[in-house]
Amino acid sequence: MAGKDTAKSAAEQAADVDEAIPGKPAPQPPTVEEPTAVRGPLPPKPDQDAPETMSPTGRATGADRAATAQAGPFLTTAQGNRLHDTDHSLKAGPRGPVLLQDHHLREKITHFDHERIPERVVHARGAAAHGVFRAYGTAGKITKAAFLAADVETPVFVRFSTVLGSRGSADTVRDTRGFATKFYTTEGTFDLVGNNIPVFFIQDAIKFPDVIHAGKPHPDREIPQAQSAHDTFWDFVTLHTEATHHTLWNMSDRGIPRSFRMMEGFGVHTFRLVNAEGETTLVKFHWKPRLGVHSLVWEEAQLTNGMDPDFHRRDLADAIEAGAFPQWELAVQTFPDTPEQTFEGIDLLDPTNIVPEELAPVRPIGLLTLNANPTNFFAETEQVAFHPGHLVPGIDVTDDPLLAGRLFSYLDTQITRLAGPNFAQIPVNRPHAPVNDMTRDGFHQDAVHSGVAPYRPNSLDGGCPFLAGADTGAYIEVPVDVPAAKKVREAPASFDDHFSQPRLFWLSMSPVEREHIIAAYTFELNKCYEQAIKERALRVLANIDPELCEGVAAGLGLPAPEADRPLAAVDPSPALSQIGRSWPLDGRIIGIVADDNGDLDGVRALRRAVLDADMVPLVIAPAGGKLDPEGEPITVQRTFATARSTEFDAVVLAGTPGPGKDAHGARDAKAGDPTAADRTGADPRVLLMLSEAYRHGKALGGWAGAEEALRAAGVPTDAPGVVIGSDGPGTLEKITQLLGNHRVWERFSAGA
Repeated sequence: MAGKDTAKSAAEQAADVDEAIPGKPAPQPPTVEEPTAVRGPLPPKPDQDAPETMSPTGRATGADRAATAQAGPFLTTAQGNRLHDTDHSLKAGPRGPVLLQDHHLREKITHFDHERIPERVVHARGAAAHGVFRAYGTAGKITKAAFLAADVETPVFVRFSTVLGSRGSADTVRDTRGFATKFYTTEGTFDLVGNNIPVFFIQDAIKFPDVIHAGKPHPDREIPQAQSAHDTFWDFVTLHTEATHHTLWNMSDRGIPRSFRMMEGFGVHTFRLVNAEGETTLVKFHWKPRLGVHSLVWEEAQLTNGMDPDFHRRDLADAIEAGAFPQWELAVQTFPDTPEQTFEGIDLLDPTNIVPEELAPVRPIGLLTLNANPTNFFAETEQVAFHPGHLVPGIDVTDDPLLAGRLFSYLDTQITRLAGPNFAQIPVNRPHAPVNDMTRDGFHQDAVHSGVAPYRPNSLDGGCPFLAGADTGAYIEVPVDVPAAKKVREAPASFDDHFSQPRLFWLSMSPVEREHIIAAYTFELNKCYEQAIKERALRVLANIDPELCEGVAAGLGLPAPEADRPLAAVDPSPALSQIGRSWPLDGRIIGIVADDNGDLDGVRALRRAVLDADMVPLVIAPAGGKLDPEGEPITVQRTFATARSTEFDAVVLAGTPGPGKDAHGARDAKAGDPTAADRTGADPRVLLMLSEAYRHGKALGGWAGAEEALRAAGVPTDAPGVVIGSDGPGTLEKITQLLGNHRVWERFSAGA
């Protein structure tokens, strides 16, 4: 982010402010006329990076990362032949038939026809970034993994995603999010493929097709898209009550994150770590965001899906471009590796269970920083291939039956989706460790293999490749004792308790979070058509808590049933609540509402103060362009027509702006009735923005007569989280004290 520089002129500082606003699409501004002077491709933007230039077999090439991109100043065919025209097909005369010999036409159209690969069945919609992971060394006693040794830095590529929606769906739907990290370690690639929810819907991977088929759109109409608010989903989860815990998390605020940057990640499963002495420890992986865990409120999410369906991916990219690099600490909960593989009565192999942090502290072992955006979405974000079986020495799996199925499924999926077994040779997937795997040929084989003996043992290639031992870095599975048993299709008895952990989660929520859960269940179940499914859902909720069941039943207009078993006696886990702590403000968005009649000197000072606080100021005005163009111009980033409260973490007014020229219903319905008697006050769209932000619990402030707009919007100026200051920076100072808590929670009252 830009800092203070008193040596610069006011105009230069204003230009710096404009430069600091993220969203610039190209590395240099375009010209109004089409460029005609021949030049080479522009470099990537400063916020972008590309995969390391490794060979298909993991050899560092030393080439510039940009060298794998388009090269040369002239348009060519895929074989490098320069072209003089790409706007007209080769025809027999200007009005004649197109000729079959037009290779450029056929190559261009054929490639276009195949520019889409099958999207992922789940996690199709995603966003990603490059970064680095630096280990603290605190995991040295429990694992020999080289990338976790003290101060080792490892390149990473991280992809976030939604589970249910297609590639073209919206970001802020109620859904589970993927949190997948590819570590390019010196010992090979390690993929930690997790979610933002620490438990899953099912205990055994054989049921994975069932839960996804139930959650996806109905197969007859292909609706609803990217939603769980429909009959098939609730039919499955109410009949299959092991899904209850995950469903409750999804109905909580965790199901609608504010940002990928403010989202926890979890490995979901229990893994086994091995240290240099061969000692083993069971662990669960956690990603803890530096900015804290923060969510949207439901109305805010619904508005955002319409105003900006790319909200999460834009937020991630803009934050990185602005220099507010997202960070998470990787942490572990550790447990003794006993034959029972349980801890405090909790079955560690059951992926529908958590271990409360109060029972097993979460210990940080390293810091992840995302510091560069992809150069090309398809080549990197879309083609990256994760797999929970991509492990390194020191990290092993357990007998979690869900994890076992994933070890098979991911590889099979990548071969189909990326058209063959050589997907590891795609640049974003290439290991940063030497590869000599003896595999050959197949679709998209990019390596030019030498030698004649891709088998072992051999003598024709000098015996290479050789087998490694434990002393030379071989990956050796932990020799776990497997007790004698019969082949059966059944689950252990410890998998039968489907309600204790959901009750623990419910009791750990604050009153306002419980209200949000009741509202979410009520909304979703009211979207179901079948009455029987609603009644069955209430039976499930009755076994979690009567308050939850009665609240949802009231919204459905149905009687609340009694529990059919004793309610579990559990201790709440305060760590599960998102409320009650304060967090850094990096990359928060401050909306500054102003017009030409406002205190523009105060706006300039406020913008600079916002940037100095490592946040992003967006000026909202009646029209685009500049405020005060004859003085020290202030660039307008949003207009009253294009802005909505959902984009901003706080809104600050420089006075009370009057109606814009487009403030009439024919031009913008948000402006209201153009024949209304009172058209002399604040712009109606500003009032709408203020009223929305107020009921969503966001900080509001202003100076220079902003009280008039706040009162017109129905916002009490003495309400919690409403700041009236004497100038812009002074108002911001009080606003920032509120932002650390994410929202002004005092505005939300719990139900009677």
